[in-house]
Amino acid sequence: MSHDHDDRPRLTAAQAEAALNPPPGRNGGDLVVESLQGLGATTVFGLPGQHALGMFDALRRSSLSYVGLRVENNAGFAADAYGRITGEVAPLLLSTGPGALTSLAALQEAAAASAPVLAISSQIPTAGLGGGRHGYLHELRDQKASFRDVVKSVHTVRTASQIPSAIAAAWESALTAPHGPVWIEIPQDVLLAETALPPVSAMDATPRELYPRPELTLAAARLLSRAERPAIIAGGGVVRSDASGKLLALAEKLDAPVVTTFGGKGAFPWEHPLSLQSWLEDRHTTDFLESADVLLVIGSGLGELSSNYHTFSPRGRVIQIEADAGKLESNHPALGIHSDAREALADLLEAVETREDPTAPTRVRTLLEQVRDRIDAQDLTLEQRVLASVREALPDTAPSFWDMTILAYWAWSAFDARHPNTMHSAQGAGGLGYALPAALGAAAADPSRPVLAVSGDGGSMYSIAELATARQYDLPVTWLIVDDGGYGILREYMTGAFGEATATELARPDFVALAESFGVPAVRTSPDALAADLAKAFATPGPSVVVLPALLKMFAPTHL
Repeated sequence: MSHDHDDRPRLTAAQAEAALNPPPGRNGGDLVVESLQGLGATTVFGLPGQHALGMFDALRRSSLSYVGLRVENNAGFAADAYGRITGEVAPLLLSTGPGALTSLAALQEAAAASAPVLAISSQIPTAGLGGGRHGYLHELRDQKASFRDVVKSVHTVRTASQIPSAIAAAWESALTAPHGPVWIEIPQDVLLAETALPPVSAMDATPRELYPRPELTLAAARLLSRAERPAIIAGGGVVRSDASGKLLALAEKLDAPVVTTFGGKGAFPWEHPLSLQSWLEDRHTTDFLESADVLLVIGSGLGELSSNYHTFSPRGRVIQIEADAGKLESNHPALGIHSDAREALADLLEAVETREDPTAPTRVRTLLEQVRDRIDAQDLTLEQRVLASVREALPDTAPSFWDMTILAYWAWSAFDARHPNTMHSAQGAGGLGYALPAALGAAAADPSRPVLAVSGDGGSMYSIAELATARQYDLPVTWLIVDDGGYGILREYMTGAFGEATATELARPDFVALAESFGVPAVRTSPDALAADLAKAFATPGPSVVVLPALLKMFAPTHL
């Protein structure tokens, strides 16, 4: 069996000389950063710790840009956002034990949202491994076990020569559809030990493409071409695979209405005549989708939020295109197509026949009017005005990152994300504290445009320390904090369920004074002044905070 070696990377003369005579003073940490550089990384996130110092010392001998956050979980959120915005692997450097474990909630979010985060953690010295209880600082009986159920793959290093291959394998895993976080651990002594290995050159870790099987594409195309009332649900997989253009072309070829999930915001033009927008937490939308005789679901598992809390029960045939095989038919029987959304849409676009349905735009318009009438009957003018002010002030291509807070829950349904891959939230895992550190990660990826973070006063306290990071790196992030004096949505839930709320009311700081103590300009705004204050903040270089004291309410649910 012969192999074609022509496509292998070639070493320059300088690299060949370095390979034969490695420069002195390098250690395992250098192999880590050289491997990351060889795979194309430019930016790393993290927080140093005693066992990981070999990696951090090696950073100064590299061309990698380092963004250090104040809490490991926040560093994970920043890496998550960097991965979502760029579609590239985001390296996250962590220390052993408490440092590593503190990143777990962020890695759960990255897993749920399919963000390619490459977490590299140190480990206790090799002599302490194997399950014995030696009492090393930060020692865990089995550190990997804490991560195995959260991340996509786990990679273990025990010697210096294993480092480049482990990082390349993890890199490929992170970028193979569906994207996701991966975990590598390297013992402290391996990171610190001098190495005579040559510097790592360019490495190939090209992810495997995930194509649909042709017989499934043909079956799906036949169903869609012959459908009387087709409809499409577009999820986050459409955004991640950069398939919005293909989705638009397919919807127009089929005259099929499209709704986007909360993770798929921006995947389809909001004002398009076939756009059902994102009103998934609405019974009118649920009824519309249930009445489709063929429903195409792309890049979504139809989980709790996308199914109006599992009240959705399709009556027609379901075609589900999903890169995560575990999500195929996990909630509804379907023609399951295991594929990257972009590849599947490209094949479907060729295979379907054009169908015309002049009633489709009318049916879409009627549905949106029903939704609007339902919301308008609930006296929610303030909430709609606040959201409209954010939309008015935010530049169309500026990314926004939303914490788990009432304004974000409104935005999931009602906010027009005018471009794909510009609106992100923590709805994958649903943890607090996402917005600000994620916005910092996006700003590190592209500091040329402003970035918005939106939090409530409760969620903001999870990440208040990152105002120091925003100031240190002078990142163009505007943080909108909606202050309602507590955990607002939990207050609503508990009052609705039990008649009164417990443990939801919070003492909190003067957010304006606190931000200014970090050297970050801040303003206290009102609903009337919000659009102008946000616009001014976006136009001013560097970080800023806008505090809106307001008690916002959710629209009534339809799933109860």
